Amino acid sequence: MYRVIGLMSGTSLDGVDAALIETDGGSDIRFGPGAEHPYHPEQRRLLQAAVDAALAWRFDGPEPDAFGPAETALGEAHAAAVAHILAMAGLQAGDIDLVGFHGQTVLHRAPAKDRKGATRQLGDGEALARATGIDVVYDFRSADVAAGGHGAPLATLYHEALFKRDALPGPVAVLNLGGVANVSWLGEGDPCAFDTGPASGLLDAWCEQTVGRSCDLNGELAGRGEVKAEALAQLLDHPYFDLKPPKSLDRWDFSLDPVSELSPEDGAATLTAFTARTVADAIRKMGLPQRVLATGGGRKNPVMMAAIASELGRPVEPVETVGWNGDLMEAQAFAWLAVRAREGKPLSLPSTTGVPEPTTGGRLAKAR
Repeated sequence: MYRVIGLMSGTSLDGVDAALIETDGGSDIRFGPGAEHPYHPEQRRLLQAAVDAALAWRFDGPEPDAFGPAETALGEAHAAAVAHILAMAGLQAGDIDLVGFHGQTVLHRAPAKDRKGATRQLGDGEALARATGIDVVYDFRSADVAAGGHGAPLATLYHEALFKRDALPGPVAVLNLGGVANVSWLGEGDPCAFDTGPASGLLDAWCEQTVGRSCDLNGELAGRGEVKAEALAQLLDHPYFDLKPPKSLDRWDFSLDPVSELSPEDGAATLTAFTARTVADAIRKMGLPQRVLATGGGRKNPVMMAAIASELGRPVEPVETVGWNGDLMEAQAFAWLAVRAREGKPLSLPSTTGVPEPTTGGRLAKAR
């Protein structure tokens, strides 16, 4: 058994999710404490500048100068998050075997017939190992992408381990409603996973642009709006939805242009309906699950959850109904994946990322 701290920073750039687990890298998983460590305004500004620079860079030419300061700020925030978890658990650095450090995705390009995939996560594992005094596993996605996979989603094997640990009746669809939505299909045989489309990413950007808020808290904006059929049809008319899984996307692969002329309320309602329709379409293509369990920030939006349930014609439950923690699942997943990387076990399968064969990954930075 390993005692591991997992760290995750999502596309919302709101902070670091940190969680402690004990695990063997299989279905023996024991939850410890966890918390969100918010970014300071200056840290968030530097990260946003790196994302903006990455969108202009598009893997063409030297990396942007903005990556350096952002990576430094990222390391400081993640080291503080580790210290916070150690204090919560009453432990010292020497009590922890590994840190699983996802880093910050600033750009992702899915593989296509005419090009290889590419992905860039900021995060200096060597610096974090020095700062924390704990061995760090980082750069989880590059090996999968180099082998021809999408490098995403990566949490699926962790979802499967929990599914098996708790002997849930299947099939079960685990729906992650982050900036991008992805689904893990769990049942007999290998799990299947792919990105279904935007979840909260477009909606968050719309709220920030139109009303100066970081998100549609409790779906209040969408709840006052009306879904506009023409704008929804434009959003749905995207080539991504014709692709067969495995498939992945970047938060910035979709545009707010179709809703640009709408009121804040109608835009939010239309974008929420867009997420619900694409999630439901993706799950229906896989079959009829026994349960749909939702994790990620979107599960806290009752309007989005109700819209998905309506489109599916069946309940959508937060993962807390089976004893999991939807705020910490991705951080826990990268702790679990760190153990598997340390032992050379697969992090991805052909059915989860499209990689040609089960593939391990991650790089190890030794603290001492």
